[in-house]
Amino acid sequence: MGEFSREVIGLTSGLFRRAAAPEQAGVFAGLNPATYNPNDPFVLWVIQSTIIIGMTQLLSLGLSRMRQPRVIAEVITGVLLGPSVMGRIPNFSATIFPQQSLSMLTLTATIGLVFFLFLVGMEIDLRVVQKNAKAATAISVAGLIVPLGLGAALAVPLYHQFIDESVNYGYFILFVAVAVGITAFPVLCRILTEVKLLDTTVGILVLSAGVGNDVVGWVLLALTVALVNASNGVTALYVLLTGVGFVLFLLLPVRWAFTWVARRTGSLEKGEPTALMMTLTFVIVLFSAFFTDIIGIHPIFGGFLAGLIIPKENGFAISLVEKLEDVIGLLFLPQYFVLSGLKTNLGLLNNGITWGYTVLICVVAFSAKFISCAAAAKSFGFNLRESGAVGSLMACKGLVELIVLNVGLSAHVLNTRVFSMFVLHALVLTFITTPLTIWIYPARVRTHASASLEHGLHTSAKDVAAGDLPSSPSDDTLKTKFALILENLEQLPAVMMLTQMLQAPSSAVAVTTSSSDLSEKALEGTELPRLPVLASRPQTISVDALRLIELTERTSTVLKSQTADILMQSDSVLSIFRTFGRINKFSVSTSLSVVSHDEYYTSVADHAREFGSHMVIVPWNLTPAFAQEHSSSSSSSPIPYNPFDALFHKSAAHDATPSIHYSQFVRKVFANSPTDVALFVDRGVAHASTSASPHIFFPFFGGPDDRLALSFVVQLCINGAITATVMRVQKTEANALTPMNSIEIAKHEAQFTSHGNTIGFPDTLYGQRDTQTRIQSDTMDSLVWSRFTSPTAQHSADVASALTRITFEHEYTSQPLHTVLDRVAEQAKHYAASSTPKPLFVVAGRSRRMAVESHHAELRQLLSEHNTSLGSEVPKTFGEVATAFVATGVNVSLIVLQSAASS
Repeated sequence: MGEFSREVIGLTSGLFRRAAAPEQAGVFAGLNPATYNPNDPFVLWVIQSTIIIGMTQLLSLGLSRMRQPRVIAEVITGVLLGPSVMGRIPNFSATIFPQQSLSMLTLTATIGLVFFLFLVGMEIDLRVVQKNAKAATAISVAGLIVPLGLGAALAVPLYHQFIDESVNYGYFILFVAVAVGITAFPVLCRILTEVKLLDTTVGILVLSAGVGNDVVGWVLLALTVALVNASNGVTALYVLLTGVGFVLFLLLPVRWAFTWVARRTGSLEKGEPTALMMTLTFVIVLFSAFFTDIIGIHPIFGGFLAGLIIPKENGFAISLVEKLEDVIGLLFLPQYFVLSGLKTNLGLLNNGITWGYTVLICVVAFSAKFISCAAAAKSFGFNLRESGAVGSLMACKGLVELIVLNVGLSAHVLNTRVFSMFVLHALVLTFITTPLTIWIYPARVRTHASASLEHGLHTSAKDVAAGDLPSSPSDDTLKTKFALILENLEQLPAVMMLTQMLQAPSSAVAVTTSSSDLSEKALEGTELPRLPVLASRPQTISVDALRLIELTERTSTVLKSQTADILMQSDSVLSIFRTFGRINKFSVSTSLSVVSHDEYYTSVADHAREFGSHMVIVPWNLTPAFAQEHSSSSSSSPIPYNPFDALFHKSAAHDATPSIHYSQFVRKVFANSPTDVALFVDRGVAHASTSASPHIFFPFFGGPDDRLALSFVVQLCINGAITATVMRVQKTEANALTPMNSIEIAKHEAQFTSHGNTIGFPDTLYGQRDTQTRIQSDTMDSLVWSRFTSPTAQHSADVASALTRITFEHEYTSQPLHTVLDRVAEQAKHYAASSTPKPLFVVAGRSRRMAVESHHAELRQLLSEHNTSLGSEVPKTFGEVATAFVATGVNVSLIVLQSAASS
């Protein structure tokens, strides 16, 4: 009977014994929780698990900044807790990891390992291999035959030097060959996603070859275990035949029945497993592991097979993974690595011969994979850099390597010294994979997937509803190609409102779009704006919607990145927006990018550059509930610690950390976007009266961002349902040509911090603020202002019509921010009291780049008047004008614009 089965039976017997035992004394009666009690092993297990999780997470935080996979941290944790390091502390191992307690830890670790291999099985996608069959097969075969041969050759001197003669010679050669020849597919997937290679020809090729290598590796491992566990050749034959029969049983009738039940319960249609499907999944995984264990094959092989039968249609597998991955990956799986670490003793590597063989193992294992796979890739026409990247990635080790080694150690084929040598080699090869790949194949030389090597990490599917995409704006003040950034479902009402405002019909017959036009399933829980638009020919605009999904170490995000081309079609956020585009008859193209949060801004910049967008639109939501909370709160509320508490009207009890992260993303977009950027801060005002025509207020102070904002307001007003007030604001207390003191401005900026709320994050690079810049900017401001206000200026029919719906004003004031706030409050009160309340939008230039008017002093005065404290993050994200509306609680939605750097 297998080890897994024995542990289950032993634990069950222990639980029954505990039920019959008298009540145990607690800590108040002098019980030491760290003392192992076979009738109550839970207490010590919790202590062990807490130490394991804490150390793993601590190491992972540091190693993740070096772009290392989590498995490195888990293995190092095991080594540190084992006899190599902390085991040398007197009584540490005897107290925390006594030998008697390891059976409980072994059971939970094995359960975690079985379910992790179940998740790995779901990662296997044979369609990837089919797309690149020839090259992938050649690389996979070369990456198996050569390493297996060299591994077998390496095993000969290792056996004679370190292994006792009582160990079967053939079994040892077989284990060493498999350990050298296998590639760690789960770790390989995470490295490919981490270094952003999944959408390149190299990434697709390595993924395809890795699938084949992984499947063959598991078969070899199963054969090896079966041979070791069999008492004779006939028994081994029975084990192998039974294993083959079980594989066919799972892959054919069980898979068919599982899919049938999933369809009957509606799980496949909804892409969400029901409670019945989750129960059935657990039963299949556990029974599969149990059966492979009792016939003499390791239980992890059963878990892996169970993962292969899970259907991947409509995101079903992804939803299933999301329900399991955290508890498996964070609680149970690290325990397996600690058990490996407890068996690893680097202190045994205590002489030159041992270290010499350790280096030899590393060199042979790496060279065998690197040279063979790189040569195979070169023979199929890949250049040296691409071939080198393929070779270095295929040489990756990790979890699978450790599983092989642990099986060999448990079978007494490997001793502790050789086991420790191979564990160290696995760590070294896994650690060098990421930096070596980046060095050989940097981003500047990468080739993205062609038509013959398609992949879905960043794919695009156009849904053209209004003819061909325009190549350029019809008027030089108008923009027709917009890149829209979407991260979650809650952003849809805001972006629908804004894109509908951007439509510019040319007649005056109003109609209303109803949310009932969209599918009930897609729109469940989503409030759609209903904005009057005109029924005649709309202005042809196109929107390239980019859906961002954060790439983490979770298996579900890896699955999403592998199936992004399919996911893009079924994604609810993109589906709703595509339907919205059809209804409103503008062209929509959708893309989906699965990247780490730190790389969001590069995806945005690349997307805008690839599609030739005229403007990037970034939404930022604030729900009406927070606005109501703020309106009823006292102005003497405590000073918030978080610099975005004021924006989101949160007390210290609310966690605004996501706001901080999103603000950093927005600032990176502002700083790196190749085109104009519009940040739409939806504060819930647009949803108060979704059928009313909006009114826009824009304070024009000057500078490139304000000039862009003025053109944008004119474009919005081409829609006959929209009106606007544009106020040019000029200070009266200072001469317009007064030289600006950059040192004083820097001091003012430095003073915009309180309570240490400055986040160490680079701001947008500013232009030189001097007298010459001021003169040039004032000249441009006057030209643009005259262009839209002069009765003799020539415009297209659409722009001329828009200008009739804009009220232009000129205001001279010594306190421009106070004047603007008072005017907006006056307009908000007027429209709220009217028979048809209008939502009020404020457009503002960010003016962080080449700003020519400083509002630092007045903004500080406003903060003092309203008893509000902000750190530097808010003004650096929104600019000073928009920050004034945020800080003083004026409840309007904001559109903050920044012109491209070239402007």
